[in-house]
Amino acid sequence: MSDAFRIEVDIATQSLALLEGGETRLRYRVSTALRGAGEDKGSLRTPRGLHVVRAKIGDGLPCGAVLVGRRPTGETWSPELHARHPSRDWILTRILWLSGLERGRNRLGGVDTMQRFIYIHGSPDNVPMGSPGSHGCIRMRNDDILELFDAVPVGTRVHIAEDTKA
Repeated sequence: MSDAFRIEVDIATQSLALLEGGETRLRYRVSTALRGAGEDKGSLRTPRGLHVVRAKIGDGLPCGAVLVGRRPTGETWSPELHARHPSRDWILTRILWLSGLERGRNRLGGVDTMQRFIYIHGSPDNVPMGSPGSHGCIRMRNDDILELFDAVPVGTRVHIAEDTKA
């Protein structure tokens, strides 16, 4: 695991910070789960606790590239494509696939973050940031996920909390 960088996701403030050596290097507005925090499979909630970036997916894809099942579809998001597929859960540009580190809380059994396919990923331009709205993942602007993706290696620790100030 990489100890040089750490990602802190604060559900209360809908923000994500990249820390390097304990200092905040980058900060972004994000959108976590509409249903709030929770670890159970099928809950559509954002899992709390300590995680790690298990895999980075999408390197080299264009900004706005559509991913389904962690694979590029060959499409690039546009308002017209969105109108043709209004119910699609849009995962765009890059994916940081998370895996829980806390057995029984967010790892293994009915609470496994990786098996729930929880990601930090890009989103359409019309998705609001700064307020909950996802199906459990952590949504970011496409330009922001590009910057974060390039900054962190696989193995980066990720802490997700309802209030990181507490």
